[in-house]
Amino acid sequence: MAANPNTSPTRERGNAEISLLLHLVDTAFNKKSWHGPNLRGAIRRVEAATAAWRPSPQRRNIWEIVVHCAYWKYAVRRRLLGEKRGSFAFKGSNWFARPSPVEPHEWEDDVHVLDEMHKALRAAVADYSPKDLQKIPKGGTFTAREVIAAIAAHDLYHAGQIQILKRLAAEI
Repeated sequence: MAANPNTSPTRERGNAEISLLLHLVDTAFNKKSWHGPNLRGAIRRVEAATAAWRPSPQRRNIWEIVVHCAYWKYAVRRRLLGEKRGSFAFKGSNWFARPSPVEPHEWEDDVHVLDEMHKALRAAVADYSPKDLQKIPKGGTFTAREVIAAIAAHDLYHAGQIQILKRLAAEI
């Protein structure tokens, strides 16, 4: 079989690394994973009332965690692409107070924002230049490779929190 003249071992390694990073991002979010529920799995069948429940007044709830995760997917994508701030679905950054009283359609809308931010992040990673993975994106302190891997870890961290909050809410 003849070698493809449009590929090189370096390019193939870079594409393999992008594929691996996409695999990490996807398994942490919504693809089958060995470790148990990923972020999307953790919120499957969670109703708005449960999403809005908090273990004490000063603690976060599932709903806020979901929007927080959506925000950080947006922030990582924006950083990778060198875009300016200000285009997230909600005004502010990091943590966002959610509506009270609870309206189920608002919970569903916010889960949709999470899904859309994941799709946009995934597209940015898929189109990312493998040679730029070792570079630090403008405004950052970590390489693109580190930031992409970290957003996957971020999803899993919060998936674990959500699992705990669901169990606590069920005991009340």
